[in-house]
Amino acid sequence: MRIPVRRLAAIAAAAALWAWPVAAPHPIARPYLAPAGPYGPGHRGIDIRAPAGAEVRAPADGVVHFAGVVVDRPVLSIDHGGGVLSSYEPVVTTLAEGDVVRRGQVIGTLAAGHCTAGTCLHFGVRVDGRYVSPLLFLGGQPRAVLLPP
Repeated sequence: MRIPVRRLAAIAAAAALWAWPVAAPHPIARPYLAPAGPYGPGHRGIDIRAPAGAEVRAPADGVVHFAGVVVDRPVLSIDHGGGVLSSYEPVVTTLAEGDVVRRGQVIGTLAAGHCTAGTCLHFGVRVDGRYVSPLLFLGGQPRAVLLPP
């Protein structure tokens, strides 16, 4: 089941105030690749190149949903309300579940170990439990235009 286009458009418009979680430049090491199904292969976020130790900032206001280790890497997720959840890895943080964060606030530091060549931040966004391209929230995803056949 897909997220209705109207819902995505409304959320993306409201998210126009989102900021990038790491300082510029923002080279994308690996783009978002939607899975065919909920358990299919894909890349459920974007990998943004940044140096180890870089500050990671909240792109928008929210509440820490999770902060801890998943398998072998530190993960942080923020609930932005309205069914929108963002996630960051590998990020070392002192924040805990329930902490309130504001747009631009430092939420942690980037740890090494995510990209094979260099260091990068994996940044994911879910809407109503389904992954979507984070670029929809950062203004980097052009709107689809249907052309006549």
